[in-house]
Amino acid sequence: MRSITPPGSSALRRTAVAVASLNLGYFAVEFSVARQIGSVSLFADSIDFLEDTALSSLIVLALWLPPRHRARLGALLAGLLLVPGAATLWTAWGNFTQPTARAPAPLPLSLAALGALAVNLGCALLLARVRHVAGSLSRAAFLSARNDVWANLAILAAAGVTLAWHSAWPDLVVGMAILLLSLGAAGEVYRRARSEGIAFTGRPRT
Repeated sequence: MRSITPPGSSALRRTAVAVASLNLGYFAVEFSVARQIGSVSLFADSIDFLEDTALSSLIVLALWLPPRHRARLGALLAGLLLVPGAATLWTAWGNFTQPTARAPAPLPLSLAALGALAVNLGCALLLARVRHVAGSLSRAAFLSARNDVWANLAILAAAGVTLAWHSAWPDLVVGMAILLLSLGAAGEVYRRARSEGIAFTGRPRT
């Protein structure tokens, strides 16, 4: 019986397991720091680490599915990419409604963002080598890791601005930017999944 797994799936599976482990570990670190200093952008990024853990775990499971079902799961993963953005929007709204919202402490914000940048950059480099395996699945993981790198750079920039201008606004603006990145990645993954012949109805694209 011919295997249903795509060529290169073993390498993708090993990469996905490594990426899931790294993301889960740093989620705990960044979430704790975000709660301590009240950072919207750091909170959003920590939720994104949890999303990436789920994304990579789903990829490992999906590699055992037939191609048609892999494409359908790829479309569903596009929705998963929206989770960090939704969490960011909810947290930011809470800060917008508080006229005395305080700026997060720049030093722990910077240190946490630097650690996140190192983890995400490593994950992006690992996933870049397998991003064409299994279509939209590996593409979803790569896009998420790539966007995380940009988000971490933006958080570092917000921390620098906060040093000169002690305000909660830079942190809030970066949180909104992370939301936009999540929306863009979700749209690209969904379009790629549809191009592989699967819509949510399960019928081939016409």
